[in-house]
Amino acid sequence: MRILVILALFLAAPVRATEVDVELALMVDVSRSMGPSELELQRRGYAEAIASDEVVGAILNGFTGRIALTYVEWAGSGSNRVIIPWTLVDSREAAVEISERLTADFSFGMRRTSITGAIKFAMADMETNGFEGLRRVIDISGDGPNNQGGPVEMARDSAIEKGFVINGLPLMTQDGNTFWSLSDLDLYYEACVIGGPGAFVIPVTEWEEFPLAVRRKIVLELVGPPEVLTPVARSGWRTDGYDCFIGEKMREEWERSYNEF
Repeated sequence: MRILVILALFLAAPVRATEVDVELALMVDVSRSMGPSELELQRRGYAEAIASDEVVGAILNGFTGRIALTYVEWAGSGSNRVIIPWTLVDSREAAVEISERLTADFSFGMRRTSITGAIKFAMADMETNGFEGLRRVIDISGDGPNNQGGPVEMARDSAIEKGFVINGLPLMTQDGNTFWSLSDLDLYYEACVIGGPGAFVIPVTEWEEFPLAVRRKIVLELVGPPEVLTPVARSGWRTDGYDCFIGEKMREEWERSYNEF
């Protein structure tokens, strides 16, 4: 009888989450404004960055020497494709394995752009991932503004209130569907998307810059809030007066023109 009681108590005991330095959700835009070549470049850029000496060094030199990472491709509201589920990264071998999985095959794009949906998915996913990080970071990359899923500012503010940090990698290469592009997408990300202690934006204007930008971004996210930002990284996530509904308005204009046609 005593053995049964002990066993019941053991089974009822909560499972402790694995402690890590950072829970990092890499949320990567694969909306239809991105062409097949851009989608592949994104995957390869992240794969190269995760396995790089700089990123591996930042992981191993952290307080616990380990992080938890997920890689999710997103598009419209509810369109979230998990490529790398939450994985413990505590060695070079673990980082290389993730890198190889990212480039094993390549997926097609999806419709719409819901940064709101990406933020909400990352928050919910992180709450049940089995890890407990000293910091929880949502990393959003994309080539256009939110145009579906509700106000992005509300999702951003909700994340901040719950202790998340959101950083941004706006893709401003102007080689996709230019109708959905913003010439000041970096300012949109600053005003409407990023937030939390030390939040920052690293804009990419040429695809040749992408691998280095991703590597810099992940290192900054792992070592903590940057005290001095390089010229390619800017913070200041309260840009007054920016219209955070610009993406929704662009979509309404497109739908109106399409219906008229």
